[in-house]
Amino acid sequence: MALRRFSVTTTDRCQMQPITAQVQEAVAELGIRAGQCCVFVPHTTAGVTINENADPDVVHDLLHTLDRLVPRADQAYRHGEGNSAAHLKALMTGSSVTVLVEDGRLALGTWQGIFFCEFDGPRQRQVLVG
Repeated sequence: MALRRFSVTTTDRCQMQPITAQVQEAVAELGIRAGQCCVFVPHTTAGVTINENADPDVVHDLLHTLDRLVPRADQAYRHGEGNSAAHLKALMTGSSVTVLVEDGRLALGTWQGIFFCEFDGPRQRQVLVG
């Protein structure tokens, strides 16, 4: 299976960055006309998800809730790098999504988009599509 890789530059410690256009470009480059593609993030403090891309308040609400559920500073964390919350949030979002492809286009719903989820930024990250 062929793979395409692209970089994502994050600017905040915790953010969700839309990557639907880059994934669509990778699907076109790979020549996928029908079937499915996998979007994979090879990082332990970042994730990928599909959610609403029409209203930016949704992203705000998701990040706010993740921060509330998994606070950055918790005296019980033992990991020496101080980014246990980022690892937990990555666990919650997951490291991959599968997207169906129809007629060479991602078969996403009207309001759906693919988001790279940064939980330990800012950083230079990688996304693989295959």
